[in-house]
Amino acid sequence: MFSFVNIFRIVAFLEGISYILLLFIATPIKYLANDPQYVKLLGMPHGILFIAYIALAFVFKKDFSWNNKQFAFVLLASVVPFGTFYIDKNYIKPVN
Repeated sequence: MFSFVNIFRIVAFLEGISYILLLFIATPIKYLANDPQYVKLLGMPHGILFIAYIALAFVFKKDFSWNNKQFAFVLLASVVPFGTFYIDKNYIKPVN
């Protein structure tokens, strides 16, 4: 069953995957093979997922009782590779 928390977890996962693909596959191909098509292909979906992750973090700040330090950590994790996976495991309470 899909709840808003599960949607947040899915967005966090997809944002993390898209960021890793963009950083470690598309960007090296762009500069090493002079082929920017993968950055163009992955850039927009990653941007949308990034914005969705940030927006959902604001929505769930009160529900998860994150203090300002925890909330800042949740937001900063979106710009660190693999950060959203850590947040999903440690800060987002799964709903069964």
